[in-house]
Amino acid sequence: MHPNALTFAQQHRRVQRHARNSDAYSFFNLLTGPELFEKVESLLPQHRERLFPPTETLSMFLAQALSADRSCQKAVNDTAVKRLAGGMPRCSTHTGAYCRARARLPVEMVRTLARYTGRWVTARAPQPWCWRGRPVRLVDGTTVVMPDTPANQAQYPQSRSQQPGLGFPLCRLVGMVCLGSGAVLDAAMGPFRGKGGDERSLLRSILDTLVRGDLLLGDAYFATYFLLCALVARGVDAVFEQNGSRQLTTDFRQGQRLGPRDHLIVLQKPVLKPDWMSQADYEQAPDTVTVRELRTGGKTLVTTLLDPKQTPKSDLKLLYGSRWHVELDLRNIKTTLEMERLSCLSPEMAIKEIWVYLLAYNLIRLMMAQAAQLAQCLPRQLSFKHTVQLWAAWEHHRPDTGNEGTLQTLFVLIAQQRVGNRSGRIEPRAVKRRPKPYPLLTQPREHARAYIRMHGHPQKLK
Repeated sequence: MHPNALTFAQQHRRVQRHARNSDAYSFFNLLTGPELFEKVESLLPQHRERLFPPTETLSMFLAQALSADRSCQKAVNDTAVKRLAGGMPRCSTHTGAYCRARARLPVEMVRTLARYTGRWVTARAPQPWCWRGRPVRLVDGTTVVMPDTPANQAQYPQSRSQQPGLGFPLCRLVGMVCLGSGAVLDAAMGPFRGKGGDERSLLRSILDTLVRGDLLLGDAYFATYFLLCALVARGVDAVFEQNGSRQLTTDFRQGQRLGPRDHLIVLQKPVLKPDWMSQADYEQAPDTVTVRELRTGGKTLVTTLLDPKQTPKSDLKLLYGSRWHVELDLRNIKTTLEMERLSCLSPEMAIKEIWVYLLAYNLIRLMMAQAAQLAQCLPRQLSFKHTVQLWAAWEHHRPDTGNEGTLQTLFVLIAQQRVGNRSGRIEPRAVKRRPKPYPLLTQPREHARAYIRMHGHPQKLK
């Protein structure tokens, strides 16, 4: 037998052997399964029977997030065709009713479901998905672009480097992700600029997601005194890259030496109180905090894991290298699911749209986690885009979801494509394909339209 065919046969037998014990149906039918049915019911708002009730509206919203054509017209057209195919009365293909139903959908309902699904899959993660038996959380920030409307500009202003009328509103997003499963545990949104919109402030708003015993990985932006104190008080350890300005003054000859370029130091509380911090919180903060600084892999790390015997430098180097997964997760959300440019025209709907994307992302991660458990591999070894493509094909062909063999085969297909182990790969941050040679818009669009009406389009350069 060909090696690939042999591997497929072994995976298929393994899935058949474990399927009944893995509760595959509740994983697949997550929103209607017994685990989340009561949760969904408790979050439903008071509503009367309409063409688009909250559950139907949320399902259509999720389908938009996972579709290449994200228009409301496409979602309504699909629903109209499904109703006809199912023998139900036909409905209008106008989008007004669906758009009003999306506006009525409570953002708290979508937010709670997104958080709940992420924590649900993380709570069921087997021991091999942890680092030395400890759950690892990743944190990082990014930005998403909103439509250029007055309401969005007022709440999420554009970058100062862009002239009025030429830029787009920017929303900053900070997400906390489980390293083992890849699921988003929580997220916080804020304006790109202004008070309370920086990544550290947004992270402080979701620190309650962490529990005692967790381990948090982040880049150099989070290696601050008060954040380290807050994590130590919660019983959470941290591994951050040293802040860039402090790297220049790091002196491994000071403090308690643990090894080559490895020492313990005592950080003193800053004399000046930060603007975001209340006087009471500043006075309650400890006067000192002991951290460990070490140089490994070309980076200076700061961590609260103080024992070099329990956590040697080589282990911390490998652990911090896994922080890159959060960058890939954000890429999957923004690029694969195409959340980089939102489509909703109001700030409230734009935030709701972000949470729908995060819920859709967690549902895909949930299927990947199930497939990884059945194939006895790590979820990080499976392809996110491959799973999205399989799900789109599954939805299009509508196989029998009650057939156990069909579900088993779906998870086998998800587990077939493995992500290559390309650690240490270096690529230039540049693109080879040239964009179309259109000039940049250098004046507000209405002014450009008026100029074209009067003088016509400019001549193409030869």
